[in-house]
Amino acid sequence: MMRQMRDATKPIIFLALVAFVALMVFQWGMDITGQSSGGLGEIGRVNGDPVQYDEYMASYRNLYDQVQSSQEQPITTQQNKEIEDAAFDEVVNQILIRQELRRRGIDVTDREIVEAAQFSPPADLRPQFVNDAGQFDGVAYQTFLATLPPDQLILLEAYYRDVIPRGKLLRQVSSGIYLSDAELWQRYQDENEQVEIRFVALDPATRYDDSEFSIPQNEIEAYYRANEEEFAVPARASLKVVVLDRTPTPADTAAAADLAESFRQEIEDGADFAEVAMRESSDEGSAALGGDLGVFPKGPAPGSMVAPFDSAVFAASTRVGVPTPPVKTSFGYHIIEVTERWGQDSAQARHVLVPVARTDDSEIALLTLADSLEDLSETMLLDQAAAAAGLTSISVDITETFPFVAGAGQISEGADWVFEEASVGDVSPVFENAQAFYAVELLSSEPEGTLPLEDAAPGIESTLRFDLKMERAMTDGSSLLSQIAAGEALEEAASAAGLEVREAGPFTRNDFVPGIGRQNAAVGAAFGLRPGQLSNVVSTGGNAFLIELTGYAPADSAAWLGQTVEQRQREIGVLQQLRLQEWIAALRASARIVDRRDVVLAPQDENQIQLPMVF
Repeated sequence: MMRQMRDATKPIIFLALVAFVALMVFQWGMDITGQSSGGLGEIGRVNGDPVQYDEYMASYRNLYDQVQSSQEQPITTQQNKEIEDAAFDEVVNQILIRQELRRRGIDVTDREIVEAAQFSPPADLRPQFVNDAGQFDGVAYQTFLATLPPDQLILLEAYYRDVIPRGKLLRQVSSGIYLSDAELWQRYQDENEQVEIRFVALDPATRYDDSEFSIPQNEIEAYYRANEEEFAVPARASLKVVVLDRTPTPADTAAAADLAESFRQEIEDGADFAEVAMRESSDEGSAALGGDLGVFPKGPAPGSMVAPFDSAVFAASTRVGVPTPPVKTSFGYHIIEVTERWGQDSAQARHVLVPVARTDDSEIALLTLADSLEDLSETMLLDQAAAAAGLTSISVDITETFPFVAGAGQISEGADWVFEEASVGDVSPVFENAQAFYAVELLSSEPEGTLPLEDAAPGIESTLRFDLKMERAMTDGSSLLSQIAAGEALEEAASAAGLEVREAGPFTRNDFVPGIGRQNAAVGAAFGLRPGQLSNVVSTGGNAFLIELTGYAPADSAAWLGQTVEQRQREIGVLQQLRLQEWIAALRASARIVDRRDVVLAPQDENQIQLPMVF
């Protein structure tokens, strides 16, 4: 009992520290009033209510910590910008919720708090009070409550004062959601009913030659006028870009190999393999087991290892119980010890994994180079700055919707600067993402607009030509059906037309079907057939098919009845989330939201650090 109490106290303190509220999909903070205890004051407003800096920073730090804990690399400037925006959005949502609670007069009574505290512990606490049978131990929880000091009882009360009204609001927002047994059965069927088919794909795009179809100019012009929205083009820009690739250098690779070899030598000199693996291996899952990877088959087979690892394990020269020299795979360098091997069928092994990553010296050199490029680009064009730093620039064109640069990938932060702040001739600061550091110079830009007819014409012609090909495919498919109806076998009719009969399945309505696709008219047609029945010609928009049902496995109605309660809860939960997202989106759309972060948090001089920052 005392262990339960000690273990449960930690989550209570955690609730106080991070202001966490566990309420289904509502991830809202503990701050009920929204009042600030200091800081920079207002950084925005929502329908007249202030967005306080302290509340924003609490959300920012929480999101920052979540992202950082999910990755080994430091958070990039691009990720930081995304975190800042997400934190502001989260606080705006919290304020909108508080406003809605006031508008609807939703409150909580003392009696409701007492009952909730007694019988509905916070989600983080509940696992601490599960008995040996896997059931919630109410007696142990009540004993725990009786031992809580007053300051933690106050925190628990604040938790329920926040959660209970929001729970009432959730029920109001999601009221009216109901799924009948017929709807549940249909969803279950979609996931479990299976068919097998034979099909003929008519492949109009490749089956017919383009020269057989002529498209008049007046039809191209008519399509352009009728579908002008299809030819909207995003804002575009031409840039000079300097990319500093963050991938490890050959020297980094050599350093990883040397480190792996040092671990092998340490084991050879008498160190325990399991202890080295637990201490040094970057494969956290196996490291906790002393590097043990369990039993696995020789590849290629399900559950086998990547090729270089597999080759080393099953090589004739590899001895059981003797660590191998470093083996390089896409994961890094492995020191492998085969503990058991059963011929060329399977083996058991353990390993120490050393990833190929930048060394400290390499990372410092890259950061220094990035800083040097940024300093130089403040007083000269990017080409000149790059040359002075011993780098080269490239010319690229990007669009606002797809800001991609070879070597740097998506440069979202750089694109924001290009399309929202820069003038022609400006050189950016150095940005970073997971792939690279980069700087850009804006050479020219064009606002969003509409593609001229002369540029759109080739695409329109291709579209109209495909429509004609599809019409012919549908006609040819109907001819095949007539031949089959007259007694010709499907294979014979297809072969005479130069087509192939293929097989697929078993698959459900929700599966991707090779050669056909996912959740389209052809998949639906397959489930509408009887065994042995042949469909009409079915068009999916991109292809046309003849489908014959060869096998059918119905969904198990008895199994469905045994899980309807859980299914209903699961499906309603999904619908509640969708309803909640739509409701919050509607609140935001009608709200007056003022974002003053760019003014309040802007540096006052070149030596001032941009806020927000994590202390």
